[in-house]
Amino acid sequence: MAFDYGTKRIGIAVTDPLQIIATGLDTIHPMHIVDYLKKYVQTEQVERFIVGEPKQMDNTPSQSAIHVKGFVNLLKKTFPEIPIEMLDERFTSKMASAAIAQSGMGKKARQNKELVDTVSAVILLQSYMSRP
Repeated sequence: MAFDYGTKRIGIAVTDPLQIIATGLDTIHPMHIVDYLKKYVQTEQVERFIVGEPKQMDNTPSQSAIHVKGFVNLLKKTFPEIPIEMLDERFTSKMASAAIAQSGMGKKARQNKELVDTVSAVILLQSYMSRP
């Protein structure tokens, strides 16, 4: 399960049991994420959490890194049995917008921030799964 964390929305993606393809699951407000995940893990197996790590072009943490760190600490505290891995999330939002545009969706869909966040999480998870 992968997360594109934002202070207003968290894009969530999951993979199939064979870990072949990543799929967008939902976009949740950070205030509701713990309850959402508690319900989800009751019915679905989650092997690990992949969290997008916000970095600047020079590889230093971006301004939102402190919020992501808080989110990771919350995940560790709430789900200590599920390992967490960080993955560089640079360009995922731009890639998500481009993917939405290439899909033939209109300008309105490309401006839908919830959709962009979910697709960003899909890109994160897919890139994690395709690592050697």
